[in-house]
Amino acid sequence: MSRRRQIYEGKAKILYEGPEPGTLIQYFKDDATAFNAQKKGTIQGKGVINNRISEFVFTRLNHIGVPNHFIRRLNMREQLVRQVEIVPIEVVVRNVAAGSISKRLGIPEGEPLPHTLIEYYYKDDALGDPMIAEEHIACFGWANNDEMQYISSMAIRVNDFLCGMFAAINIRLVDFKLEFGRIWDGDYSRVILADEISPDSCRLWDMTTGEKLDKDRFRRDLGGEEEAYQEVARRLGRRCRGGDNAVNRSRKPSEKRAADRPDCRAGPLGWG
Repeated sequence: MSRRRQIYEGKAKILYEGPEPGTLIQYFKDDATAFNAQKKGTIQGKGVINNRISEFVFTRLNHIGVPNHFIRRLNMREQLVRQVEIVPIEVVVRNVAAGSISKRLGIPEGEPLPHTLIEYYYKDDALGDPMIAEEHIACFGWANNDEMQYISSMAIRVNDFLCGMFAAINIRLVDFKLEFGRIWDGDYSRVILADEISPDSCRLWDMTTGEKLDKDRFRRDLGGEEEAYQEVARRLGRRCRGGDNAVNRSRKPSEKRAADRPDCRAGPLGWG
C-alpha cells in the first residue's frame, strides 16, 4: 500500500488514490473508536467483515435503485469506490430508542419509536459531531433543499430495505448512520450514498434474545466484539475459513475465546 497516494484517513477506513480518475480505494481497518474517539481499541478482523457486509448491502441497494459509491470489492480489506464530495452531514435513522436519544429524552432503551425518526449531525470531530436541524443545513449551505429532500427520501428507502433484510435473519435494526456525497459533471452534481453500512454504523439486536451484535459491545465493554460482527456476517450467508484477521463463526458473541483467522467465502445468499 506504500506505493499508493493516501487521500484521507478516518477512524475506521483509509482512502487511497484509485486506479482511474474519479475512483478511490477504500481500505477497512480493524481500529475501533467510540465517544468521538475518546475510547480507542481494536476489533480483530473487523475490517475484513465490514468490507464484505458493506459490499453486499451496497450491491443490493443498487439493485433496488439506490445509487451509491461502491464499484467492486478488490480484496479482503479493500473496495473500489467512486470519488465523491462528502456532504458534511451524518444522517441517523432511528426505529427504536437507544444510545443518545435515550439519554437526551429519557426514553427507555428498546422502546419502539412512534414512527421512524431521522436526525442530522454536523460532521466535525473537533465539535463532537453536534446534532443540527434542517434549518442549520440550509442556513450554512451544507446541502440545498433538493439535496435534502433526496437524502431524506433515500434514508427512508434504505431503512425499509434494511429492516426487511435484517428481520429475515432474526436481527432487529434499531438505528443506523448514513453518509452521502456529490458526484460532479461539470457544474452539475447529484447525490449518492457513500461510506459504509456495517455493524460499525448500525445498532443490530437479536430479535429473540436482544443480544447486541454491533459496536455497542465495544462501547459498553460487553466483550465478544469479534464474535458479534462475525455472527452478523454468518447470518447474511458468510462462511469463514482461514484468512486475514477475522474470527471463527461457531461461537455466539457472548462466548469469550481467542480469535481465529478465517477468510469470508460466499454463502447461501450468493455474495460475490
